[in-house]
Amino acid sequence: MRTRPIRAVLSALGIAIGIAAVVAVVGIPSSSAAALKEKMSKLGTNLLTAAPGEDYFGQDAKLPETAVPMAKRIGAVSAASGTGKISANARKNDMVPSSDTLGLQVQAAEKDLLKVLNAEVRAGRWLSPGEKSVVLGGTAASRLGVDKPGVQLWIDGQWFTVIGILGPLPLSPEIDRSVLIGWEAAKEAFGFEGHANTVYVRTTEDQVDNVRKLLGPTLNPQKSNEVKVSRPSEALEAQQLAESSYNALFLGLGGVALLVGGVGVANTMVISVLERRREIGLRRALGATRRQIRWQFLTESVLLSGLGGLVGVIVGIAVTAGYSISQNWPAALPWPALLGGVGAAIAIGAIAGVYPAVRAARQSPTEALA
Repeated sequence: MRTRPIRAVLSALGIAIGIAAVVAVVGIPSSSAAALKEKMSKLGTNLLTAAPGEDYFGQDAKLPETAVPMAKRIGAVSAASGTGKISANARKNDMVPSSDTLGLQVQAAEKDLLKVLNAEVRAGRWLSPGEKSVVLGGTAASRLGVDKPGVQLWIDGQWFTVIGILGPLPLSPEIDRSVLIGWEAAKEAFGFEGHANTVYVRTTEDQVDNVRKLLGPTLNPQKSNEVKVSRPSEALEAQQLAESSYNALFLGLGGVALLVGGVGVANTMVISVLERRREIGLRRALGATRRQIRWQFLTESVLLSGLGGLVGVIVGIAVTAGYSISQNWPAALPWPALLGGVGAAIAIGAIAGVYPAVRAARQSPTEALA
């Protein structure tokens, strides 16, 4: 290995790439899962949403005006609030065409919405009853080019002052894309009828399923079939599951790289046996046994693969940590994968070195020195 370092490096490279791929493939999803768990613990999995569906004729249904108060009457519900969609477009100023909506929606929001969503105001403050002002979701603020409160927005012929910008809401992406106006201000400025388009409900963790069953009949007793109830945290969990489905593919690619690396190590050791016939013959002539020759070549093979595995683990850790930092995730390093990576490399080296070691041990001194 010392006399032919380039060959040793190239032989160990396949092992290193395979181990690095396996560590990264296991580490990155683990970091993503840790970030999701942290996010879930902060936002809670006990949030339910209710929205109007369709009636028997396929027309859009409406929730009753009493939907939010009725939701609060359920015993296991700790808090409830709602938003109502307004047919208006928010623009940076009155010179922007009305067709340029930026994919945003204007919504009326009840005063306790912030508490129910466990949302944070990133800049400024929340809405006060009756004031003619707006709070922007994080995505809405980004698309409108607003980075601080105090900016004026043009909403269907009226100027509104931005008094706050919300932080990200993974469980409520529709709020991220919304311009929020106070409930009473929306009635006064746009003739909002007071029908909630979405009702947000917080319940105790152990009663989520029960409240989910009761929410439709409670919000609209006569037409419970027209109420769609969902649990936003399930969407995040489904997304996590979809992302993890690719792990098998990448693990397979890592396995192929390990196989190629093992073949490379075996090839290197076979060539080494052929090139070192005189060394083998000389050692045998000086009294070395077949077992000692066999262990010499097997040790070299294991050492070559082990060094490749160690380098691969270091590279895998660096890739996992770098990607996690770029995504603002906690870096989760799965120790079983790290230890298993080195162990797998050693095992591959041992397997790859068996044939060359046996071949070297079978050579007689006279054949080797000939």
